[in-house]
Order: sequence, then structure tokens, then C-alpha cells
Amino acid sequence: MSVSSNPAPSATATDPSAFHRLGQQHLAEGRFDEAISAFEAGLRIVEGEAAASLPATLVGDLHACLANACLSCGDLVAAAENYKAALRLMPHLTGCWCNLGSTLLRMGRTQDAIAAYLQALQLSPAHWPSRTNLAQAMLATDQPVIAKALLLEMVADRPEDGRLHHELGKVCYRLNNTEQALSYFSQALACDAADAESLYWIGAIRQERGDEAAARLAYGQAAVIGPVIRRAAARAPAAFRALALQAPFGGNTPAQFLFEDAACDIDTLALLPSVSIDAVKLDPDYDVIVNLISDPDQAGDTLATAAGLVERLGLPVINDPCLIATTAREATAAQLAGLDGCRCPRTLRLAAGGDRSPSALASLLPSGFPLLVRVAGTHGGDLFERVDDLAQLAGFLRAHAARDCYLIEYVDYRSADGQFRKYRITFAGEEVHPYHLAIGPGWKLHRDATAMDDHPWMRQEEAAFLRQPAAVLGAAQIEVLHAIRRRIGLDYFGIDCARDSDGRLLVFEVNASMLVHGEAEDGPLAYKTPHAERIRQAFGALLARKAGVA
Repeated sequence: MSVSSNPAPSATATDPSAFHRLGQQHLAEGRFDEAISAFEAGLRIVEGEAAASLPATLVGDLHACLANACLSCGDLVAAAENYKAALRLMPHLTGCWCNLGSTLLRMGRTQDAIAAYLQALQLSPAHWPSRTNLAQAMLATDQPVIAKALLLEMVADRPEDGRLHHELGKVCYRLNNTEQALSYFSQALACDAADAESLYWIGAIRQERGDEAAARLAYGQAAVIGPVIRRAAARAPAAFRALALQAPFGGNTPAQFLFEDAACDIDTLALLPSVSIDAVKLDPDYDVIVNLISDPDQAGDTLATAAGLVERLGLPVINDPCLIATTAREATAAQLAGLDGCRCPRTLRLAAGGDRSPSALASLLPSGFPLLVRVAGTHGGDLFERVDDLAQLAGFLRAHAARDCYLIEYVDYRSADGQFRKYRITFAGEEVHPYHLAIGPGWKLHRDATAMDDHPWMRQEEAAFLRQPAAVLGAAQIEVLHAIRRRIGLDYFGIDCARDSDGRLLVFEVNASMLVHGEAEDGPLAYKTPHAERIRQAFGALLARKAGVA
């Protein structure tokens, strides 16, 4: 417990109850430093007397009030110590157990926080703050099913509470039940028509489900209410403040996992055509900008808007919007051409509306057949095929005549055992972070669509790659990865790659759109979780460095 300067002389020097009253007055008026001084002075008197001669309620309440003042100042360690001291004397205080839980939760001690909330609820089963905070703690420990059950009980008690419906919407989305999620977000809006965050969630889910008209309507309504979504730091006080830029109808860096347990307050600004950036009132005290707009094929115009805003604010930025343009597929192939030890398949972009007849295509092909063709702006295996002749190619292009398409040289990257292997590497700053390995019998590999979960040997091979990527890819290939990082210039991004028959690094794509997420700690893929966590921590460290607080 820290010792501050003596309080105002209006408190009697030998009467702890007088200091208690003075501290409460300061606390009620928001003068937290003065309150801490008063409560500490009262406790110094207590320590100098026989404890048995003073009421336990007075000593305990001095500790509890001091803890409240420390919590208000962000001194979490002192707050926790004093809540515990109060509870040793008065273990029946429900609110004190709840406050201890909230303090521990902000310190990142989630399991200890859950134990404190449960103790509070054992004393007072209907204690609302403990019920609310316990649900959040269950989410923080990846227990969404329990969190949903708790929230449903609370909604039954308070059906008009829009925040409860909103939280249920997020839990249902986390459980992959988008229909229920939409229902709860809609109910949240029925309770509070100014709930812009629920509208953004509805827009995102509608867009994910392919209902673009409904998504645009929801996004537009949200933007009118408020274009900025605020997210508080996981622990108070926040180390700094970040402004994240997002394009609702463009590809974005998946940031939910990256922003978990963030040390900073994060405001996310949705850049929509209907929103005038000049009219948006942004707080003046941001320390860093995080550009989440990551796909130049989907969000070219929005990237230009983001670049203008970054220039206007003049703050440090992660993933400068001007550099994102260099990660379009044909731009990446051009940038990496001639890089020693690296092979990037030749790539040609065909604009929509041009001559796509077989005779016209014959003179444009970047290589012979077989050839890969995909619609621009798509990822994973969507709208992406191998074609073996001009007729197949022309047929694919006719089916997508209104879209730009990429023609990509096909490289057979099969390993000696006949399996294809695709590696994903993530950079957060300058360090190589392996994220996953996909193994399968076909050339079009997507980790979640493989049968690796059914084959222990495949998972063992992935685990070995995650532990020692240089031992799997080779030291020379790791140096090539660093050379790619220097050429691309982004702060945070991923690389999907393999090794060709000559041992060179075969690069499929380089961009900031790649998903990173954790796995269940007790599931068959639990070996991946520490490596995903390292990426998240590296991203947090990158944020802090850019903000100038590391």
C-alpha cells in the first residue's frame, strides 16, 4: 500500500473514523488522490493501535474505500490488496467480492476474477454487477456456451436491457449461429434505436451472408448515428489510444483476435461513401492509426480516402494505405520478380469488359496450360479454378464477364510423397511467425478444408513447422521471407508459400487479409494456440512501438 501526503488538517489526527469520513467526502467529489491520503492516514492510526480495540467494520471499510479510490486512479495492485484486506475482516461484503473480481479481471487474472464473482453470487445470487461481470469473464476464458446461459437468465429478468441483447448477439455470432445473432442485435435496436454498434454487427453479418442491399442499409443507418465504435483497453488505465480504419465493403485485416486484451483504447472508424470524413469529429489525442483496409481489389477507392485521412492526421500508422496497393496479386508478382531464392508465379490481370475470346486470350497468357484463373478480390478457394485449355478458360471468363480476373501461372508444388504443402507465415514487425501448414492431395489448399484433423501425422508435421520453421523451410528460405518483408514494406501481413522442386520459396500471395485466431485449449489443435498467441502479442508490441510507448 503506497503512502501519500497527509490529508487536510480537518481530520482529527488520532481518530481513524474522522479520516474515514474525510476520505469518503473526497471520493464522492472525485478527488481521488486526496481520498487515498485520507484513507491511508486512517489506516496508519489503526496500525498503531490494538486492532481489537477498534470495530472491524471501520478497519474493513477503510480498506474497501481505499481500494475503490486506488481503482479509480488505475492502481490495480493496491486496489486488489486492499479489497482482500477488507474481505479478511468482512467476508460477507458482496460488493467488495465483485469489485475484487473486476480488479482481477482488469489485471488479466481471469480465473481469479471468476472465483471472486462466484463468491459474491454465493452470498447474493441476484447481485446484478457480479452476474454481468461473470458473463464477460466466461467470454474472456473462451466459454461462450456458459456466457450465453448466464446472459439468457439476465435477459429474462431485464428484457428491456439493450446491452444484454447486444452481448447475446455477439455470443451467438461467436457460436456460429448468425440467425440468432441477427435476432438479438435487432432486439438490442428495439430497446435502443441509437445503438450504432448493433447496426454495424447487422451490416457485417448481412454482408457475410451475401445480402449486400441489407448490409448497405444497416451500415448507412449506423454511420448516421455514429461512425466510430469505441473499445476500451482490457486494463485501465489505457496505455495509449489507437484509431482503426475499416472499409465495410472492402477486405479488411481480421482484427478481432489481434485486438483481444489490448493495452490501448481503440476507436474503429468505418469509412463509408455516405460519410464525409471532413465532417467526422475525431478526438485529437490518438497516438497511432491502424489501417485495417487490406484488399486493393475490393477497396481501392476507400484506400485513397484512408490515405488522405492518414496524411491529414499526421500520426504514426500501421500498414500505410499507400503500401496496401502493392499487395494486389499482379503487383506482388512484379515486385518479387528477380528476387534471388524466390519464385512468384507470373500473373496477368484482365479487366472486365475487354475481349476475352480464345483468339484474344492466346496472345495474353502469362504461361502455357494448365493455368489458374480467379476472380479479382476473392480469397481462399472461392471463384478460383485450374483450366487446361483455351475453351475452359474462355468459359470461366464468360461466367464472370463483369469482374476483373487474374490469370496465374500454374506451378506443380507437390512434395515427394505426392502431397501438396502450403505454409503460412505472419510478420508483425520484423520477426517471422509461423501460423499454419496445410497438407492435402490437391493443389488448391485451404487449411480449414483439409482432412488434417483426421490424420495425426499431418498435425505432428504442422506442429514441427510451428516450432522450428527454419528447420522445415530452410535457413535460406527464412532469409527470402525477410527480403520479401523489406520489399513489401508493410508492418503486419501474411505470406502463403511453398517450396518448388528447386528448393526456392514459391510465393502464392502476400497481403494483410489473412486470418489469425486461437484454438480451444483442450481440442486437437491446441498445439497451435501458443503460436497464434505469440502473433497477437507481437502485434500488441508493434502497436505500442508505433504509438511511442514501448
